[in-house]
Amino acid sequence: MPRIFLRCLRVAAGKAPTMARADVLLDLVRAGARGDQALFRKALEVLVVEERAKQHHVLADRLAANLAPLGRSANGRPLIANRNGPALEPYVEIEPQRRIDDLLLPAVACSACRELVEEQARSELLRSYNIEPRHRVLLAGPPGNGKTSLAEALATELAVPLIVVRYESVITSFLGETAVRLSRLFEQVRTRRCLLFFDEFDVIAKERGDVHETGEIKRVVSSLLLQADALPTHVVIVTATNHPELLDRAVWRRFQLRLELPPPSRELREEWFRRLEKRMGLDLGRDAASMAKRLDGLSFSELEQFGLDVQRKYVLALPQGDVRSIVRNTLRQWEARFSVEGTPAKGRGRRKRGTDAKTTTADSTDTR
Repeated sequence: MPRIFLRCLRVAAGKAPTMARADVLLDLVRAGARGDQALFRKALEVLVVEERAKQHHVLADRLAANLAPLGRSANGRPLIANRNGPALEPYVEIEPQRRIDDLLLPAVACSACRELVEEQARSELLRSYNIEPRHRVLLAGPPGNGKTSLAEALATELAVPLIVVRYESVITSFLGETAVRLSRLFEQVRTRRCLLFFDEFDVIAKERGDVHETGEIKRVVSSLLLQADALPTHVVIVTATNHPELLDRAVWRRFQLRLELPPPSRELREEWFRRLEKRMGLDLGRDAASMAKRLDGLSFSELEQFGLDVQRKYVLALPQGDVRSIVRNTLRQWEARFSVEGTPAKGRGRRKRGTDAKTTTADSTDTR
């Protein structure tokens, strides 16, 4: 049995304050007996994650150091080389703040997300029945309706860091290098409990049958799908897209949860205004139902901008600020906003009288 296998077995079984999972130790023994580096790497990655979760960081670092001889960097966050300049981080790590209760979600999406959190929290029970928790989520819907916020909320509920992929560090014009960088990115997160977030997922998961795309995008999508399949279940991967119709057909079956986040219904808009009033601690002078009706068609992002607009004007008007007057004037301004086609935002979604032209949605600065 190679020395590296024996060394890791001694570290995992003999030095750990509590015994590692029996199935993982058995995998290490099988890998050593067969010389199976792929199985050895997988088992060792699971051990590293478990020891970090137990706050055994010294032991986890010693175990992780043995990944280096297998072609992986031993230090925590290696960089991806950039031919045109200094090395770049392939992702941004964010400490999440939002919770699911902070968001206004469709009932189906909310229930599905809570089920995912429970499965991850009780993963040991599921594994005792040879069942793995779900860990791949696809979010789809128009921009500004909470896809990025939901990814952050899931990370908070799971008590893991939010890892946001930086496409400018992964996608390159050099033939074959994008797939290599994607592979390195997935390698870096495999040994961590985290939530890996791909925003604008259609950028790298486009339909391979598109005649306008080059062979390079086909290689990238194929590599992406293989890497996603190989991710251990302690890494939750969440992807978001405004254009689900552009995704490759093979992408869909990879995701166990496929959730739509549509624009807010009238009931959700009303609840949003009630929360705004509570957050400000002021009587806005209008009931939530009337404001929700007047701002029909806005996304959650636009509603947040409206709320910030009111708060900004109120603060600037202190100490004589009249919040009711401010809300009234702000509503008028928002109703008169122009959309892409130059029509007022008021009446969006309804046909112009006497014509067949349709109005379009107002501009949104949030592409989440």
